[in-house]
Amino acid sequence: MTSQQQFQIEPVGFIRSPYKEKFAVPRQPGLVPSAKATLVLQGEANTPESVRGIEQFSHLWLLFLFDQNLSAGWRPTVRPPRLGGNDRIGVFASRATFRPNGIGMSAIQLLGVRQAQGQIQLDLAGVDLVDGTPVIDIKPYIPYSDSLPQATGGFAAESPALLPVEFTAHAQNQLNHQEADYHKAVITEVLAQDPRPAYKKGKPDDKEYGVLLFDYNVRFQFEEDRVVVKNLESA
Repeated sequence: MTSQQQFQIEPVGFIRSPYKEKFAVPRQPGLVPSAKATLVLQGEANTPESVRGIEQFSHLWLLFLFDQNLSAGWRPTVRPPRLGGNDRIGVFASRATFRPNGIGMSAIQLLGVRQAQGQIQLDLAGVDLVDGTPVIDIKPYIPYSDSLPQATGGFAAESPALLPVEFTAHAQNQLNHQEADYHKAVITEVLAQDPRPAYKKGKPDDKEYGVLLFDYNVRFQFEEDRVVVKNLESA
């Protein structure tokens, strides 16, 4: 039986995060623990009543839209980077961003709740969401039911290996402001994940890359088995 019923979903809020583009966003939440973000509620959800008691929970599930991918459609099979970008598996056996309904979910640390300029804001850590991502629902993370130590992780059973990250003296000198340590920590944790396409990894690569983080265009290269940050251009 085929149902023709359709549903309309309105975002409850939008994310403010250091990630200004999809490139280099961590592929899972928690991989860049230093990265902080804010979820700004809007519309009917923007009321203290909607988050009453939420501070009791250390972590939240965020359901969100891959809004930058919705117009591109989807396919029933994908090529996960963890499999080298060559092997195909079913989209429902992956967390690929191109999905039938473009919905993602992330378990995020809740740092606090505040109200500023008439808006309820949730301060978060360990985010993997692009700046401006629409959030469609918020649910508390409940350890006794959501944490399953006996679960198996298939092709993604282990966390990805990390590369050492170094800053040139020039790039280090560009981090000369109040949030320098925070920005350096996030940049380091992001680049340690090796954000390049899977087919680039493990091969000679003298290309200079750039990624928009915070207000920087971070310019970096891969030298042997490490990442070197060359320059932090103003974005």
